[in-house]
Amino acid sequence: MIRSLIKKTSNPIRKRCDNDDFTRLRKRYEIWYNILHEQNGTRVFRDGKELVMLASNEYLGLYDHPKVIEAGRKALEKWGGGTMGARSANGGRAFHVELEERLAAFLGKEACHVTSAGYLSCMSSLTGFARRGDAVLVDKNMHSSVWDGIRLSMADVERFSHNNPDHLRSLLEQLDPNVAKIIAIEGIYSMEGHICNLPEFTSIAKDFNCFTVMDDAHGVGVLGKQGQGTANHFGLTDQVDIITGSLSKSLGSTGGFIAGDAASIDYLRTHSKQVIFSAALSPCQSACAIAALEVMDTEPEWLERLWANTKRYKAFLDDLKLDTWDSETPAIPIIIGDREKAYHFWKNLREKGVFAIFATAPGVPPGKDLVRTAISARHTEEDFEIIENAIRYAVSRM
Repeated sequence: MIRSLIKKTSNPIRKRCDNDDFTRLRKRYEIWYNILHEQNGTRVFRDGKELVMLASNEYLGLYDHPKVIEAGRKALEKWGGGTMGARSANGGRAFHVELEERLAAFLGKEACHVTSAGYLSCMSSLTGFARRGDAVLVDKNMHSSVWDGIRLSMADVERFSHNNPDHLRSLLEQLDPNVAKIIAIEGIYSMEGHICNLPEFTSIAKDFNCFTVMDDAHGVGVLGKQGQGTANHFGLTDQVDIITGSLSKSLGSTGGFIAGDAASIDYLRTHSKQVIFSAALSPCQSACAIAALEVMDTEPEWLERLWANTKRYKAFLDDLKLDTWDSETPAIPIIIGDREKAYHFWKNLREKGVFAIFATAPGVPPGKDLVRTAISARHTEEDFEIIENAIRYAVSRM
């Protein structure tokens, strides 16, 4: 018994796990890993309390659309719960091809590959194309999945200031013109709500012969005709080499995608370990995403409602003179700028029936401690009454 205790305390990894201050703080303040016991439209339930969801990335609210639910049910009955393998081996199915063809057409690209997670897709959009000796120029506010992809690729990295084409150009001017280069950007930056300066970035990419990768997880379903994304919004689809993203935002499912020309997607399937060795997307997930695409195509009122709700919410926050980091999209942060104050603002929203997300460094830049909120097409007049009362209360307690 004594020997086992000695072994446990002397193991450096075990000691690290047992004594991690950040984990203790996370568990004490219950900021993350909240368990919701029920969901119904924009309402979720935690510990028996009903809350208005003001933090969902599912901007169009299609996750429980009748057509999405029916498609998922039929796929489950026909195919079962999974595919029991990777796409490169025994996991490929006809529904994968159908989803990929529909997504490619929707995004204006020749080809597409779907994966079981958006994180995997964004990682593979770099590991599938970059390699040692290449240079990746990346917006410093990019999502963690892209940074992981860059590290695994072993390419050289240059960070440029957030959404700053001038800084990007200055970095490119210093690099060897013979080195293969990738520019990595996001269509909509999810913490800030900023739309990327795509016209200038694609112009620079052309000038310096760069390959462009855009994570449009938060742009698809939000920008462009029928929600076709950021590249479509600017009319620059042909200028972006790879568009990657998630099925869990506006597409009512989970999983990820990488879209581009046929040669690039074939190359990805040959070289990306995330693609080659990951289990295939499930039948139900695939069917739900296909149905969501059909809804986006035939029911434009969801996108119209999303932007009407966004405009209303942003006007309300502006009236209260809250700092929203100049957000241009339904992803709208409320910048508090102090960790403790942001925590209490978040907690006061919860007290008044609103579920939002607390974010602090290193998830956001120092001094940008915030409460992240996001608008849905599904928010109703009653939801807004609760949201606005809660925010007024939180402001009054600052």
